[in-house]
Amino acid sequence: MRCPFCGTEDTQVKDSRPVEEASAIRRRRQCPGCGARFTTFERVQLRDLVVVKKDGRRVAFDREKFARSIRLATRKRGIDEEQIEQIVNGIVRRIETSGESEVPSRRIGELAMESLAKLDEVAYVRFASVYRDFATARDFEEFIRHLPEDHDA
Repeated sequence: MRCPFCGTEDTQVKDSRPVEEASAIRRRRQCPGCGARFTTFERVQLRDLVVVKKDGRRVAFDREKFARSIRLATRKRGIDEEQIEQIVNGIVRRIETSGESEVPSRRIGELAMESLAKLDEVAYVRFASVYRDFATARDFEEFIRHLPEDHDA
């Protein structure tokens, strides 16, 4: 593993431990060149996923980009990183085990909204506002009007 600080080719693993219910390995590394320490994660990837965008373009699924969108929706909501990782891992696993190597962006968005709706109502609305491309306050009003009444997160 290349050092992200100085570019040295060979870094040393100082500690490894399972994380995310043993579905990933967290490795603490140290660079012999500059002495910097950093963390890497190793996860099982069942298949290469391709996202089919609304306009028909096909792009490689970017797990980190997806995780950032979930983090942004849950920002300042008291939701810890472990919960976010569980959501991301669960959605990625569902997509990977579906048997399809191409997945519409719409499907990923719906899975994210489904998970966020169970976790936090505000995060759900935040994600929906970007995913459904709300343009006006009226779009928010209409969406919120259709939230289930028993949806007290």
